[in-house]
Amino acid sequence: MLPLETLLTFITAATILAFAPGPDNLFVLTLSAARGWRAGVAVTLGLCSGLVVHTTAVALGVAVIFQQSQLAFTLLKIAGAAYLVYLAYKAFRAPAEALGGARAGADRPLALYSRGIVMNVTNPKVAIFFLAFLPQFASPDRGGVTTQIFLLGAVFAAVALVCFSAIAVLAGGLNRWLARSSRAQLILNRIAGVVFVGLAIKLATAQR
Repeated sequence: MLPLETLLTFITAATILAFAPGPDNLFVLTLSAARGWRAGVAVTLGLCSGLVVHTTAVALGVAVIFQQSQLAFTLLKIAGAAYLVYLAYKAFRAPAEALGGARAGADRPLALYSRGIVMNVTNPKVAIFFLAFLPQFASPDRGGVTTQIFLLGAVFAAVALVCFSAIAVLAGGLNRWLARSSRAQLILNRIAGVVFVGLAIKLATAQR
């Protein structure tokens, strides 16, 4: 349905965006360094699943609500910022062998996967970005626009999955060193807390 030239252009743009410094890949980088590449990949899967929600919102026109309604945009970004503050609190209080959660469940893939979904879905900037970005590559001349939006969203999620997983694997190499240094783990926990606070402030002060 999509011409090869359009698809390649879209994949190139999506790859650049995936590697550009941002809240999601920074979170994957920090978590992978502290807890290993598997933790980073689990969160990545959650983040990419959240993209499915945003794609659906764009395809069905729901994202327009967040673009046009200041109240809806504000409520969602406050919820996202509050969640990031909670993660910061957990990171600051985490002992050397835990990052951002209780020792018993911090590394469970399902918990990390869920965290990725929540982080992505509660960021209204992603919905508005998708609303502005995806339709540029869709055209009524090629058939149903809704179908094209879903296809583009799936391709974007696949690109993000590959790029973020690569970041997780590379950053996970630091985990072997951190495992031998309790002080380094504590420092990284504090750095993660600062990162979460920074992301929370950035999201809370975001404008449409």
